[in-house]
Amino acid sequence: MRENRNSIVKNVFHLFYSTALSSIMNAAALIVLASFIHTEDYGRFSVVLAFAMIMAYLSEAGLNQIVLREGAKKEAPIPEIMASFIKLRLALTLATLVTGFLLIHWIYQNDTELIILSYCLIIPLVTGISMQSISITYFQMLEKMQYSGLIRIISAGLLITVVMVGKWFYLDHKIVFFLYGSAYFLAGCFGIYWTAKNLTFSFKSSFYKGLRKNWVPFMVTGLLFILLPQIGPIVLEQTLSWKEVGFFAVAYRIPQALQQVPFIIAGAFYPVLFRLFQAGDHQEHVRKSISQVKLMGLVGMLAAIPFYHLSDFVISLLFGERWMEAAFLLKLLSLVMVFQGVSIALGDGLTTRALQSRRMIIQAVAVASGVFFYTVFSRFYGLAGAATAGVLIELVLLFGLLFWHPDRSFLFKRAVFPYLSSFFLSLLAVELFLSSFPILAFFIHFLLILSLAGLDKEWRKKSMEFRRKSPLYQKWKAKFRKEAHDGVS
Repeated sequence: MRENRNSIVKNVFHLFYSTALSSIMNAAALIVLASFIHTEDYGRFSVVLAFAMIMAYLSEAGLNQIVLREGAKKEAPIPEIMASFIKLRLALTLATLVTGFLLIHWIYQNDTELIILSYCLIIPLVTGISMQSISITYFQMLEKMQYSGLIRIISAGLLITVVMVGKWFYLDHKIVFFLYGSAYFLAGCFGIYWTAKNLTFSFKSSFYKGLRKNWVPFMVTGLLFILLPQIGPIVLEQTLSWKEVGFFAVAYRIPQALQQVPFIIAGAFYPVLFRLFQAGDHQEHVRKSISQVKLMGLVGMLAAIPFYHLSDFVISLLFGERWMEAAFLLKLLSLVMVFQGVSIALGDGLTTRALQSRRMIIQAVAVASGVFFYTVFSRFYGLAGAATAGVLIELVLLFGLLFWHPDRSFLFKRAVFPYLSSFFLSLLAVELFLSSFPILAFFIHFLLILSLAGLDKEWRKKSMEFRRKSPLYQKWKAKFRKEAHDGVS
């Protein structure tokens, strides 16, 4: 299985359809949930979900990337690595749940409702994500993304199913939150079952010492990364009402869900970049990093455009009139997707070059800035200030990662500057002349950004190569040659 690894293109394809489908279903689950629970309850749900996602990460603590790094090495002992990985995950999950609930009881000791909701949602969700993560990491290490995609699709399918059941049977919101977490748990069970069918290992095997190497930078960086989208609801709960937190959460959930789209590309590039660095091929590593920045930046921009220009329509269609206050927030927060794709790619370039400590420091600055931005801006400017803070955090992250990247001049000239400047110049032009016609503005802006791929020499060359290698083109070419030969004969 290891020898028959997929190509980047094939892995991107598998991750694209699976992540797109699972993201749509996850978003649909949140939309259905918002349609039948109270705004205040949705605000509480957002805060508890933020804690759940932080705890889910702490149950992984950066080990996924360590496993991918070690698995990329030549003649890597996969069973030994996975056995050590699973044992560590079990210990981390248990420790995280105990510590997390002690913290929740301390912070919200006067809010019994929120504590009960925490138990209903967090225990099944964190356990399920931990199991899913083990399976997804294993198949990602083998560069067999179709199996990782299958696990994500099953998880999302179960999620939308249980939320719909909650709506149809008018279940109490506590039961719905428990079912929400249980969907992740059931998908995790499937992932473990599928991994066990493809992997044979022994828990009695000796601990793989390579997992300890540079673990702390990976752990801290990952924690800081997961904190970035979660600190919003947690901080805003101290400065805004539960209802306002609900409005912010509805607007922020959309770009947060679509964040998975650039991760599709990152997931396919990640093991390849690690392998190139391990092989000492610096030039090819730089070329692949530039391609990743371009592709993830382009995808992030295309994802942001409809939600920027059609925010009123999207909120009205998906959530209804009672959530319209979130429309302007969605317009601002859609810009998060523009910067996220580029910054994730830049960060992966550092990680795969054994410069994880730099990424860790930059993300620490971004998290600290985020707490300050959310607190100050929301106090003075309310929800609009909170949305602005979300965008500013991404700018801090982007500039920091670019400034501290060893190949910053190449990346800036060939990818970051041309793509971001094209997006914002076209946005300015479209807003100037077509702001009164949002649908037309969306189509024109989308086509302008899509044309970047056609104007880029690298993408034109790659598309020509892909076309020449495609089975359909080869079949047509053989048929043409045969007809030409028969005509000469």
